[in-house]
Amino acid sequence: MEKINIGIVAHVDAGKTTITEHLLYHGGVLRTVGSVDLGTSQTDFMEVERTRGISVQSSCVTIITPEKQINIIDTPGHIDFVAEVERALSILDTAILVISAVEGIQSQTEVLFEALKATNTNVVIFINKIDRVGSNVANVLEQIKEKLSSHVILCSKVEKEGERECKADFVSDFNLNNKNSKEFSVDLEALTVMVSEFDDDIMNNYLSGEPISRDEILTVFKDNIQCSNIIPVLCGSGSLDIGMRELYQFILDYVSPTKNRSDDKLSGIIYKVTHDKTMGRIAHVRLFGGMIHNRDTIYLPGSLDGAKITQIRRYSGSKYSDLGEASTGDIVALCGLSNAKISDIFGEVQDMLNYQMAVPLLKVSVIPKSKDDLHKVMIAFEELSAEDPQLDMEYRKEDGELLISITGTIQLEILSVVVKERYNLDISFSKPSVIYKETPTKKGHGCDYYTMPKPCWAIIHFDIEPLPPGSGLVYSSIVPNDKMFYRYQNHVALTVPKALKQGMYNWEVTDLKVTLVDGEHHTVHTHPMDFFLATPLAIMDGLRNTGTTLLEPMQTIHITASEDYVGKIIGDLIAMRGQFDSPVIHNGTCQMKAIVPVSTSLDYFIRLASLTSGKGLLSTRFYGYQECPIELGSVAKRYGVNPLDRDKWILNQRNALS
Repeated sequence: MEKINIGIVAHVDAGKTTITEHLLYHGGVLRTVGSVDLGTSQTDFMEVERTRGISVQSSCVTIITPEKQINIIDTPGHIDFVAEVERALSILDTAILVISAVEGIQSQTEVLFEALKATNTNVVIFINKIDRVGSNVANVLEQIKEKLSSHVILCSKVEKEGERECKADFVSDFNLNNKNSKEFSVDLEALTVMVSEFDDDIMNNYLSGEPISRDEILTVFKDNIQCSNIIPVLCGSGSLDIGMRELYQFILDYVSPTKNRSDDKLSGIIYKVTHDKTMGRIAHVRLFGGMIHNRDTIYLPGSLDGAKITQIRRYSGSKYSDLGEASTGDIVALCGLSNAKISDIFGEVQDMLNYQMAVPLLKVSVIPKSKDDLHKVMIAFEELSAEDPQLDMEYRKEDGELLISITGTIQLEILSVVVKERYNLDISFSKPSVIYKETPTKKGHGCDYYTMPKPCWAIIHFDIEPLPPGSGLVYSSIVPNDKMFYRYQNHVALTVPKALKQGMYNWEVTDLKVTLVDGEHHTVHTHPMDFFLATPLAIMDGLRNTGTTLLEPMQTIHITASEDYVGKIIGDLIAMRGQFDSPVIHNGTCQMKAIVPVSTSLDYFIRLASLTSGKGLLSTRFYGYQECPIELGSVAKRYGVNPLDRDKWILNQRNALS
């Protein structure tokens, strides 16, 4: 049986979950279609999702036909939960990118499309909500061609657009093997021209006027959908079940697996981790090759001992069945892998294509209602961090402070509800603070001679130099084993990223190259922990010599409002230290794009709503980090002993401080 994995992705409120419900209905899984508003949908099963009417986590459901098994991943649309989408991309064969016929392409739509192309995921576009007043399929199609791809073909004929009686006709029998099927509903001439770009025979026949069979054209069409050369566009209304049967049939006829690697060798990735009260940690995996069974042993990265699978589950929303085994193409949940982490790979997995969309830009303190609950709250967030590693939980015992990183304030509302429901704990959060970073200002050298008080001996020399934005940390060593044993060099390599967590301004240091250029151990006096202690001393000595430049996070904002507010919006952008071009005004509506610091624009959606009486639209997208004058930024609080205070650092590391 052919197994295909499909993701439903979109900007928030485009109708993903409703479309998933209708696909399940037409696939025979549901007798009646659930409702997001009523909290009866299959994939939004968490209480907070049913209450808020938004998807918080990705959820898998399965349709099984005699010929195909279709695994559908419904993903969140809100930008605060885009990490869930990011983790799902590596397991998808094809994504249904949903775009509203009224709002058109939005900021998150473009981010999603870029991620899908970067991960070699095939795309089918579905223009939804054609029944709504203001629907404009022709305009959305032009936006798609301008902003996403010019190789798109409209496969639906829309009538009575903007009315409840709208139609999106499509061939109901869309099977190439059926010679009696209806005529293809798209412009066959346009399709012929498009596919001729990818097939020399069709190109030659078209140019010479030779006849080309319909089936030949559609076969090439299908082949080029599977290699992402052509993107089909379908239309409909999820809420009114218009175009849903056609979308389902299109999936059956035209979508095939693309990311399976091998049927023989075990190959898989953990894309999601959840917790079960009875079974503990559950690892949700996509198998790219091979087969697994209950009681099989799997070896995960960083673990010498294998973990035994106690149960293999197939989830459908919150419900599951025990499969006993799984094979190539399956998306299943494995019980028994107590140390499983998101992005762990097992078996013979080739390079995985990942794409980062979620960038936590804010940090908050988690505050238990009762101080006696601190330990329980820590355990809860350790569990939640396994499900979402970007929370990056950190406990600073010096102040008894529990910190997490977040992408937005909506995430805090959801976390507080989840902690209450799952752990029966009441928590609150501090005011979010922006996460700055720093980078070396110039090249420099850092070293440390840790040779007293004995027994100890660790000598380290680093060259440090800045790298272009977005480079992160690049570490290397040119020291031979006879000068410093490689096992000690491993200690240095492990410690460098930790030492860079707090730089001269106490922010994480990034976009730099650190090279271990010299070093020395002593066969008698070196203690195994010496290089762990000395590395931060040498790193901070190097940063003192290079100096560091503060970096602040920036975001792109797209504003749409009445032209009456242009002057005030420009004033706001100037006050926010924004970089912007001239506004684009059309039919009384102003559109502006700007790059603004996150620190000055955190609450701008409230300001814009107040200014425009709720009619202004604001979409945001992470842009990157840029240099920031220290007087306009922030110096973080230093946690723990600063290695720049060398004597105190050594005493602290040797547990000699009272």
